[in-house]
Amino acid sequence: MRILFVRHGDPDYKNDCLTELGREQAEAVSRRLLPEGISEIYASPYGRAAETAAYTASRLSLPVTTLPYMHEIGWSGDDLPFGGHPWSLSDQLLTEDNYDFFAQDWRTHPYFVRNKARECYDEIAEQFDLFLAQQGFRHDGRRFFCTANNEKTIALFSHGGSGACAIGHILSLPFPFVAAVMQFDVTSVTIIEFPAREGEYIHPRLELFNDAAHIRRAGGPLIQREAD
Repeated sequence: MRILFVRHGDPDYKNDCLTELGREQAEAVSRRLLPEGISEIYASPYGRAAETAAYTASRLSLPVTTLPYMHEIGWSGDDLPFGGHPWSLSDQLLTEDNYDFFAQDWRTHPYFVRNKARECYDEIAEQFDLFLAQQGFRHDGRRFFCTANNEKTIALFSHGGSGACAIGHILSLPFPFVAAVMQFDVTSVTIIEFPAREGEYIHPRLELFNDAAHIRRAGGPLIQREAD
């Protein structure tokens, strides 16, 4: 099985929809995804992600199934640096504090222990495990047990935050580490493959990360803001 994580297009956050540029990007990624053999499309409930998904769904004549828990994450903490903003906190932990994400549990760090971002991560991790189990892959520690030979290709349109939570959880990478070092461009495509070996333990593989060539293509217009 392959899961194609696609971030939404250039957003109008106030109205939770795409800008005109974002619509061009959504059209471009729909063309990019055409040869991937997608059989199912899922999306965040937020308008900007659902609108991005609609272009691919229309091109492939497929319905879009909403995954409510894949909404963009929130954060909190007036007493925290950056108001609890997880990307800024993660960057500070990595660069200034030299925090070892792999030897310590980031959930217990004062920056995250009562931060809404941690609650969002936990919800996404739990719900995504249920989703994967339905697809034939049961999460077991840092590996998965394959219960069915699922060879589908699935597209999931979501956000930088919720996508980072899901991808980090699948690959056993700490969420703040992913937030700090794995940035997702708008309409970028990240692919994770789950080998179909029924009755065996498998580990997912990162096939492609942050492919945004469709909005930076040579010889054509730049479908991306030059300064953002």
